[in-house]
Amino acid sequence: MTAVKDTEAQLHTGLTQRQISMMGLGGAIGAGLFVGSGQAISIAGPAVLVSYLLAGTVIIVIMAMLAEMVAAHPSSGAFSTFAHKAMGRSAGSTLGWLYWVQLVVVIAAEATGAAAITAGWLPAVPQWAWVLGFVVVLTGANLLGVRNYGRFEYWFAVIKVAAIIAFLVFGVLVLAHVIPTDEPVGFANLAAHGGFAPGGMAGIAAAVLIVIFSFGGTEVVSIAAAESKDPAGNIKRVVKSVMLRILFFYLGSILIIIALVPWNDPSVVDGPFAAALAVMHIPGVSLLMNAVVVVALLSAMNANIYGSSRMLYSLGQRKLAPRSVTHVTGKGVPAKAVISSVAFSFLAVGLNWIWPDRVMPILLNVVGSTIIFIWAFIAVTQLILRRRADREGEKLPLRLWGFPGLSIATIVVLAAIVAIAMTDAAARTQLLLTGALTAVIWIISKLVLRDGTSGEEASDV
Repeated sequence: MTAVKDTEAQLHTGLTQRQISMMGLGGAIGAGLFVGSGQAISIAGPAVLVSYLLAGTVIIVIMAMLAEMVAAHPSSGAFSTFAHKAMGRSAGSTLGWLYWVQLVVVIAAEATGAAAITAGWLPAVPQWAWVLGFVVVLTGANLLGVRNYGRFEYWFAVIKVAAIIAFLVFGVLVLAHVIPTDEPVGFANLAAHGGFAPGGMAGIAAAVLIVIFSFGGTEVVSIAAAESKDPAGNIKRVVKSVMLRILFFYLGSILIIIALVPWNDPSVVDGPFAAALAVMHIPGVSLLMNAVVVVALLSAMNANIYGSSRMLYSLGQRKLAPRSVTHVTGKGVPAKAVISSVAFSFLAVGLNWIWPDRVMPILLNVVGSTIIFIWAFIAVTQLILRRRADREGEKLPLRLWGFPGLSIATIVVLAAIVAIAMTDAAARTQLLLTGALTAVIWIISKLVLRDGTSGEEASDV
């Protein structure tokens, strides 16, 4: 890995190690777990545990790869900057814009989803007013400086983590028969109703795509590390402490859900946590879970506004986006990048209201498999840059264990997941749409940037 020009000097270093750690936890514990896990369970059955274990293992390795690269060269462009160094401007541009498109679409979906729930609490307030309020508040939090963003995200994450811990405690007490239920509960549901893996390997692989989307959000710590005082030390501590906790939270929660409720129960798809809490007879379960889901959506929305703005800022710094988005306020915030990201999300929300139930599903299908493409880019990038660093004798602050075998194995596993998932109709549609989007961005980047991928050009970042 060669030296990097200091293009991020205007951004402030206001994030603490504690905030970055909670951002890592909070980024992964979102609506994908609280809501999306129900869809994964309905596809794979109890074998969804294998899907979570596989995806969780892959994300731990991916985060270790990112940690190695971030420790060497912190950048607000993170994996986009690293792909730029490894494979040239078109690769950096493609990965950066792919990530940005994913985030702005998801921001729109999160704002719409949260507003749909809160509008039910206060019907007198129209849904559009809730969306506007959420966007104004969270955009304001991001414009006030990275320290304020960190505080918002920290407390969002604390609420979500506390909810998960409480759910795990109550679940264990129910399974241990300390808390009585109407009917005996145990682990019989793991083998009943068609067996452990009713959907076979195709079901497990298809569920992995949903699970991977749920884990999406953890990569924001690689972006946030650039705005902390000790990027190398912070990213090292975050990866070591956070990833295993995330895997524990996910596997523990899903195990309790499928133990308490049959995997093919319709209530699991509608709300897996609510279905399990109903068995526990927790008072006010519906309101409780809706409140947690709203917090999860707003937390993810807050993180995605941050991540998309920093990625757009980095693209502008590298002349892969309009230079205007690199303007930084006195508080160290790329304000135009923040506003641009939110504006595109507003456009998606507007289109969704003009053509309800049509626009958002299409957009979410297009970006549904984006994260697996991003992970593949990261794995290939790390393989190239690590070999380059070893060849040039560069001493890295942090090194991925088991190199190069582990890096190659990760790429093979990602390819196998895609290949198996292609046998499922819904997953195949997502993969093909995301592949088409990636190809379009790559072609546009090639045409606009007149890219060269020599080592000298690629390293000039």
